[in-house]
Amino acid sequence: MQAVLLNFKLALEGILQNKLRSVLTALGIIFGVAAVIAMLGIGTGAKQSIIDQLSLIGANSIVVSAKMPDPASVDEESEEDDGAPNTDPEAQKGYTPGLSLQDMDALRKIMPTTDKISPEIVQNMTVIQGKTSQRARCVGITNDFFAINNLEVSEGQYFHDNHFVDGSNVCIIGTALATRLFKGVNPLGKRIKCGQAWFRVIGMLKPRRIQKSKIEELSIRDYNDDVYIPISSFLLRINDRKRIDESDVVQGRRDRRNDQVQNYHQIDRAVIRISEPRYVEPSAELISRILKRRHHDKIDFEIEVPELLLKQQQQTQETLNFVLAVIAGISLLVGGIGIMNIMLASVLERIKEIGIRRSLGAKRSDVILQFLFEAVAISLIGGLIGVVLGIVAARVIASSADIPTMITWWSIVISFVVSAGIGLIFGLLPARRAANLDPITALRTD
Repeated sequence: MQAVLLNFKLALEGILQNKLRSVLTALGIIFGVAAVIAMLGIGTGAKQSIIDQLSLIGANSIVVSAKMPDPASVDEESEEDDGAPNTDPEAQKGYTPGLSLQDMDALRKIMPTTDKISPEIVQNMTVIQGKTSQRARCVGITNDFFAINNLEVSEGQYFHDNHFVDGSNVCIIGTALATRLFKGVNPLGKRIKCGQAWFRVIGMLKPRRIQKSKIEELSIRDYNDDVYIPISSFLLRINDRKRIDESDVVQGRRDRRNDQVQNYHQIDRAVIRISEPRYVEPSAELISRILKRRHHDKIDFEIEVPELLLKQQQQTQETLNFVLAVIAGISLLVGGIGIMNIMLASVLERIKEIGIRRSLGAKRSDVILQFLFEAVAISLIGGLIGVVLGIVAARVIASSADIPTMITWWSIVISFVVSAGIGLIFGLLPARRAANLDPITALRTD
């Protein structure tokens, strides 16, 4: 043990005697380790971000959204003076009932792979409580909405089946909206006015923190700012676009004069959760065919598979991580070659020192340990600096480019292990060359 400690001390003295050379030797290791740390931080952060996004949209989900056709593509319908409907089959070719609850019932009956279906009706309106009013979204939903989007009620209760049967005037509100409307007062049991209808608050959602960038990227809403109403109550008390009255007829004529198309969809979108991941893509194709047939070959809907989009994003990120890993590996390789070159030069400069040590009784193993310790020490010091530099670089990249990063303890351990391994591998050849020098020849060297 004393011999090992002595060799380690001599290695440190050799490093300190040539500080500038040691720093330059360690630069390759520094930048290589920094690249590894930054790359692993970005890769881990991106992976965690995708997992978080999946928790927001729900796994194995298909999103069907209502789409309004281009006014230029809508055929002009002839109007009878007496208001009688046009029964001409040619005139009915352009008719589509729009996205409706009946479509969701048909999908539920036809598709065996369906787990849950969450139809939604979204309408912006003024929400009033006492003397406070706020613009908010009122969303007509079923209880499947909470399960698909992984939302929980922090206070109160979910909707009961009777709420949907009776069209009850009850609602659940988001935390952020509750804070603005009630200002520290418990909202449970209180009444709020959405448009022209009053609703009693029976629950409040558990707050969920969502980055603004994720809201825009995934086309989701901020669940904390919405009022949730049973979809049957929404259709009964607020708006049912399938229900036609005299005002709708007048508005329809006005829209045609202005080359506009009135929103005829009963629901705005639906999220369909499939039972198993392998059925997601075939189910999306089947949904498209079913809806197209029900809408008389009119494609007035859009189908998205968020999970597939996220997987494509993950594949792109993995490709980028692979490129970064190759660059980091090249940097470490260059750093290792630099260590070997400098150590070989150091052996040539210190031939006489090696000869004196050998003549005083040092063994070949002592000389090998001395130069190995020196190479490993340079590598570890470079690795330590590289870890700090990599963490700083990851933070700078995260703040400037809005890329999520996550530094883990195992990435730091890997960096140190790689640094020590490079020192051992690339320091072994110079150490063996120094140990194999003939002491008599070494002493004769000037």
